[in-house]
Order: sequence, then C-alpha cells, then structure tokens
Amino acid sequence: MKPSKKYWFSLACLLILAMILVACGGNAAPAEEPAAPAEEAAPTEVAAMEEAAPAEESTEATVPSGEGSSVTLWSHSAGNPDEIAVVEQMIADYNAMQDNYEVILESFPQESYNDSVAAASIAGSLPCIVDLDAPTVPNFAWSGYIQPLPVDRAEIDALNILENDIGVYNGEVYSLGQFDVALLIYARQSILDEYGIRTPTIEEPWTLEEFNAALDTLKDSGEFEYALDVNAGYSGEWWPYAYSPMLQSAGGDLINRDTFLEAEGVLNGDEATTWAEWFGGLFENGYTPATPADDQGFNQGKIALWYTGSWAADSVLEAWGDDALFLPPPDFGNGPVIGAGSWQFGVSSTCEHPEGAAEFVMFTMTPENVALMSETSSLIPTTAEGAALTEKYAEGGIFRPFFDMAQAYAFIRPPTPGYLMLSSQFEQAGLSIRDGGNVQDALDDAVDAIERDIQDNSGYGFQ
Repeated sequence: MKPSKKYWFSLACLLILAMILVACGGNAAPAEEPAAPAEEAAPTEVAAMEEAAPAEESTEATVPSGEGSSVTLWSHSAGNPDEIAVVEQMIADYNAMQDNYEVILESFPQESYNDSVAAASIAGSLPCIVDLDAPTVPNFAWSGYIQPLPVDRAEIDALNILENDIGVYNGEVYSLGQFDVALLIYARQSILDEYGIRTPTIEEPWTLEEFNAALDTLKDSGEFEYALDVNAGYSGEWWPYAYSPMLQSAGGDLINRDTFLEAEGVLNGDEATTWAEWFGGLFENGYTPATPADDQGFNQGKIALWYTGSWAADSVLEAWGDDALFLPPPDFGNGPVIGAGSWQFGVSSTCEHPEGAAEFVMFTMTPENVALMSETSSLIPTTAEGAALTEKYAEGGIFRPFFDMAQAYAFIRPPTPGYLMLSSQFEQAGLSIRDGGNVQDALDDAVDAIERDIQDNSGYGFQ
C-alpha cells in the first residue's frame, strides 16, 4: 500500500527533529556537534505516534486552543531564555492591548519540539499558532496541517519583510518570520594584510580564483593547521543549509525549481559535478579538516578562515576584537549565495479563531517587535524598519553586514513538500564526497532517491 501523506509528513518531522538549526534561534555557536538525523520511523512506530500526545510537557499551563476566545501558541524556544522572554513579552503586550483574544503560550525544548508537532499533527491536536522552521512550511501546507494566513496580501507586503522570510506555498502566504541568520566567512584583517590577500566586500566578493589562491597562500604559510574550517563535522540540516548555496553559486541546485519534479541535470550536471569535485578537494588536499574535534579552531588561531553562520559573531569578536572581519562568501561563478529562512509563525488548519491567531502573527512583525527580538537575541531582523530600531543592525551597526548579505545574497531552500528528502540525500552525497567517495556516483544516487520519492508522492502536487 502506498504510504499516506500523513505518513510521509511524520517521517519528515522526525528527520527535522535532528536538524542543526542554523537558520534559527540562538545567538551563539552550537554547544556541541549537532546530532545526525533520527532514523526513519517504521509504519508501526508512526501508528503509535497517532495515539501519542506531544512528547514533552509544556512549560506553561494552557487553555486548549479554540476554547472561548483563547488562542494557544507553541514555541520551540523553552531552552533559549532570550528568545522565549521576547515571545512572552509580545504575548503580554498583545493581550493587554485588546480584549478579543487571549494568546496563551506553551513552550518546548527545541530538541523535542518537532517531535511534539509531528504527534499533534497526526492526532489533529495542533494549537492555533505553530512555530515552524522555514523548510518545513511547504510540507505542513501540503499535508493540510496549516492554513494560508487570513490576512490581505497587501497588509503583509506593507511590512516590507525580507522576501525569504515569508513562508509561501503555491502562491499563498502561510507563515512570517521575525529573524534570520547569514552565512559568511570570518577572517582577521592582520592575516589578510600579512599575506597580501585582498579584503572582499559585499559589492566585490572574492572570485573562486581569488578564494583558491587565498587558500593556497594560507596553507603554504605553515602558520595554521588548516586554511579553512567549514564545520564539516556537523551533520543534519547543516549540509544543505551551508553547502547547497555554494552549489547554487556554481550553477547547480538541489532540484529543478521550474517544476520541482526532477533533480536530473541539476544536482548531478556539469556545474554540480565541478563544484562537488572542488568541495571534495578541500579535504583531500588538506585545506579543510573533515571531522574537526570542535568548531573553535578559528577562534583559537589554529585555522585562518571560518565559514559558518552569523550566530558565531559574538564569539569571534570576543576572540579577535577589532581584528575580526565579517566577509561575504565567494562567488563560484553565478554570484554569492547564502541560505535563508528561519523559524516562523503559522496558523493551524484546526484553529477555531484563525483571525485572532493571524492578528497576533502580524503583531509580532511590527518594527518594534522585530527589533525587540533582534536586540535580545542578536539575530538578523527581517525588516528594514525593525533593523533601524536596533543598535547592531542599523546603518553603521557592527552587525549591519549580516543584514546587507541577507538582502543581497539570500536564497531560500527549495519550497517543496519533498524538501526533507532533498536535505537528507544531499547530506548523504556530501558526506560521501567529503570522505573520498566517487563524486558522480554520489550525486547520481542522490538524484535517483529524490526522483523516486517525488514519484511515490505523486509529484507533491506539482503535476
């Protein structure tokens, strides 16, 4: 029997549970190496989940969603005191300013949140407002678990949200995000000056030739254990989030975005193969550690350059002060690209008060609330008006380059319900290439698995 959409959705949520949430909340580098994705659940395990309540108790007592005028919100930020404090403040402010609805918070530890959402989705017991990681939004929408925001598109457009932080599926808006992060290269001005390496800018990033030459120079200097750290010891969603932008900059992608029906010629074409051979060469030729002991080599002076997210900026400034540089990623031929999309609020299909839920979602996107989240968490605000109200992201602020990179280079992960298969297959291919496997075989295998999944799910609604 062909698995149902809910079956595949629950598998997707289980996989997402282990995502390295690089595009999400957190104002510091991950505390430890992210875990590998959870194993796919067998059908019997999924059936058991249908009976299950959310895996974790919430941190707040609540009134059930839809009872009277209450609107329940689930958040993934229970373990992040900065983020959850902002959510609590926004709820208190919203409840105080109107009498129609009362928003009530349930917060979960991030590591168990998606498992709780998966169980609640299957059981039909989602709250009104759901906190969603951006790549999962199309699957939630396709599966019927969330609804288009009951808000006029002109009102959303008037907020001037960065395009990639609006959750869109089939032309309709399902979610909005207050914050994002950026991928970049950390460096030290003194090191670039010492070795005669040009300091790139957002307007004039390194070309691939310049980047390769810089890696050669830094490797040959003998001053460092490695020229570059790319966090290759991480697992899970880090791989497509961090490395598919390089692939896209080189002219490839995870899937054909014109149809979302095939990966052939896109993930395994000439451009993709050329990039993957370059990527494998980083490890084979000793430029980059394949499985570093930790991600602190740059801050300890052992590694010259560090490709990672803007969440690491505070630790870099602490280590190197005014010598620290925030550099754009290199241009592999089609312009620099960075990943986009973080946690966003959407409204469940079972919500009995969708207008009240949507009203609160829109309230979170006021410039003042976007700025409050950014000021508290150091994450990138997703509106220019919000950025202008912050110290670090306003024009001339120390973190302004992250906002500018998000405007200039951000490219959303493929907005398809089948994204989780793209993610896991790209990771498998990347790990094989990192470890010396045949490039073409790794990419071809990923393409075959992705296209089988698309066929098994009737094109995910794209045909």
